[in-house]
Amino acid sequence: MPMRSPPPLPGVSEPLRAPPRRPPVLALIAISALSPFAINVVVPSMPAIEQAFDADYSRVQLILSMFLAAIAISQIFVGPLSDRFGRRPILLIGFTIFVAASLLAPFAPTIEALIGIRVIQGAAGCVGIALGRAIVRDLFDRSQAASMLGYVTMGLAMAPMVAPTIGGLLQESLGWTAIFWLMAALGGLCLLVTWRLIPETNFRRTAALSLRSLFADFGQLLRRRDFLLFTGSSSLTTGVFFTFLGGAPYVAERILGLRPSVYGLWFALLPLGYALGSFLAARFTERFGVSRMILAGSSLALLAVATLLVLSLAGFSGPAALFVPMGVAGMANGLALPSAVSGAVSVRPEIAGAASGLSGAAQIGMGAILSAVGGAALAASSSALPMFVIMTVAAVLALFVALAIGRRNQPRGA
Repeated sequence: MPMRSPPPLPGVSEPLRAPPRRPPVLALIAISALSPFAINVVVPSMPAIEQAFDADYSRVQLILSMFLAAIAISQIFVGPLSDRFGRRPILLIGFTIFVAASLLAPFAPTIEALIGIRVIQGAAGCVGIALGRAIVRDLFDRSQAASMLGYVTMGLAMAPMVAPTIGGLLQESLGWTAIFWLMAALGGLCLLVTWRLIPETNFRRTAALSLRSLFADFGQLLRRRDFLLFTGSSSLTTGVFFTFLGGAPYVAERILGLRPSVYGLWFALLPLGYALGSFLAARFTERFGVSRMILAGSSLALLAVATLLVLSLAGFSGPAALFVPMGVAGMANGLALPSAVSGAVSVRPEIAGAASGLSGAAQIGMGAILSAVGGAALAASSSALPMFVIMTVAAVLALFVALAIGRRNQPRGA
């Protein structure tokens, strides 16, 4: 289907350009997958990093939670910058900085230095996942964008699926520094993909960029109840996953006694489930609507984490009891997230970059907070029960938000 450039809007500059060329889906998957891969690939090495720097686990866990916080904060600015200057230049700059930070990481002299480098990695590498969504919204309306994001996230799920396995194998064979050399290479690949395959898609540039205009755009979004609901849904759904991500290495090694490579293989159930859920979202969102897909995903997520909680209380603690329900939770995320993200960035299409940035910041920010809380709760406990309780609370709240979205959109048949 030929793509058409959206019509100009009041107050938005419209350079005379040809209609945007549609980038290959695989290119969007590649740039969007870098940050999720960088999050997960380092997780199996966290106990080894703890030993290498003689640091306690709560400090080492900051290489995960601070990475997530950097993604959250950076997206606030990345989106509006791309609204003003275009998607492509911001992608190129971000990936260049990511590569530089990855090359520095193996030479970090202290755990604090490594945490700082991870902050730079997260802030720069988030351009792919933030602007991948905005590029999709540049080219599609809300329902089509949700379906397209389903296909993109289905492929994107492959990155976190293989990341812990690759990280575990590299850790056992070459040590934790090899993981950062790999990230530098993958960042370079994303830089090349952007340069060769991703054209500019934002032809409705905002006329000016200032803190005043930035916060004015955010104010418009935050006054829209539908934006708040869609963002709340994506944030809480993501929060369930990142609570698990923050504590899973501790549970796997200290409680279950799994090697990093074995942990990586079990962890593959999560993104495999996510890929299945994203495939179903891509196939059925236009038929059933975004609100029903969000409700289905949120309901399934609550069922999965409630199963985790019940199994833990019943004394079941093997890897299957931990990872199989989380695979179902991954599928739930795949069902709900494309529609929630598409809904958030479609509220005001002319500032889709700002919407993507603010929604993404809330989403990853919630993940960072719950990841840190989950890790801290585990450090003070001899079981995984505190982590499961936090995940269940987040899932319950996500279901309430999904019900509110359904009530709000039902009159319009969403």
